[in-house]
Amino acid sequence: MKLRLLLLLFLLSACRHERKTDTAFYYWKTVYKANPAEVIYRQQLHSGKLYVRIMDVDMDETGTVPVPVSPIIFKNKLPDTVSMVPVVFIVNDVLKNITKPALDNLAKKILFFVNGKAEQAGKPGYQELQIDCDWTLTTRDNYFYLLNKIRSQFCGQKRLLSVTLRLHQLKNQKRNGVPPADRVMLMCYNMGNLRKYGSQNSILDIAEMKKYINSNISEYHLPVDIALPLFSWAVAFRNKKYIGIPKQVSYRDLADTEQFIKQGDNMYRAKTELPQYGLRLNDEVRWENSSLPALQNAAKYLSGLIRSDTVNVAYFHLDEATIKAFKHEDLDKITHLFN
Repeated sequence: MKLRLLLLLFLLSACRHERKTDTAFYYWKTVYKANPAEVIYRQQLHSGKLYVRIMDVDMDETGTVPVPVSPIIFKNKLPDTVSMVPVVFIVNDVLKNITKPALDNLAKKILFFVNGKAEQAGKPGYQELQIDCDWTLTTRDNYFYLLNKIRSQFCGQKRLLSVTLRLHQLKNQKRNGVPPADRVMLMCYNMGNLRKYGSQNSILDIAEMKKYINSNISEYHLPVDIALPLFSWAVAFRNKKYIGIPKQVSYRDLADTEQFIKQGDNMYRAKTELPQYGLRLNDEVRWENSSLPALQNAAKYLSGLIRSDTVNVAYFHLDEATIKAFKHEDLDKITHLFN
C-alpha cells in the first residue's frame, strides 16, 4: 500500500510543470524620464516589461466628445531591453450614452494616438495594448463593442489586447460577462471601502480579497495576470467623515509628535491646525500601505487558484519614492511564489 502511494505521489509530481512568471511594473506618471534608481531596480528584478499609461479618455467640457486627458510626455525613449505595453484608461462615464458610430471613431482615435506615443517612446512595434476601465453592467455592451473595434484596428498584426479586471467584475462574471480580449490583468488592490471610518486597510486586505476571489479565478475563460500594489497613502477624516487623501502627508510626517498623536496601529489625530496638509485640529488620518507580509499572503493565496501557464506579475508602480520601501529580493520572491 505504501509503495502504491509513493508511486502515485511520484507520478503526480512528475506531471507538474513550473508556471512561467515574469515581473513587470506599471508606469503611471504623465512624464517619462529615465531615472537611474528605477532603472537599476528594474534590472535587479530582471523585469523587461513596462505597462505605461498613455492617457485617460474622458468627455470634453461640453460632455459630448471623448478626448485624451493628461497624455504622457516622453523626455527619453524607453531602453531597447524594455517591452512597452501602452495602457489607456477610459472613464466609465464615456461609455454610458455614446452611439456605435462614436465608438467606431473612438477606437480609431485611440489607436492613432497610442501609435504616435509609441513612436515617441521608440516602441512602434509594441506587441500588446491594454485598456483600463471600471466598466459596469450598464456600460458593458458599449465597452465590449469598443474592444472589438480596437482589435479590428490591429489589421492582422500579431498584437494582443489585454484589459484590466477589477474584483467586482471578477466576482460577478456570470452576470457581467467576459471582455473580448486575449488576457486580463486582475487588479488586486483598492478592495476595501476607502471612505469608511476605521482602522482597516483599503489598499490590500486578504480577508476582503477572499470575498471576491475564489474558484471563479480558476474558471475564468481568459489567461489571468496579477497586479499588486506597492503604494501607500494617508486617508483623512473630519468628525469621522471622509474628507480626502492629503498627498502631502507621509509616514514620517505622521510620526512627528509635534503634529500628530498616534491612536492605534494606523490612526493619527492632528494636534494642531495643519494648513500645509489641508487638515484642522482633531482631524484624523488613517495610514494605509502595502506591507510585505500582505503581499506575500496575497501571492500565496492567488498562486493556488490561477490556472494560467504564464503569469505576468505587475507591480503598481515604478516610482523611486515607492519602490525604496521594498528590497528587490523580496519582490523577486513574491513573483516566484506564482511559479
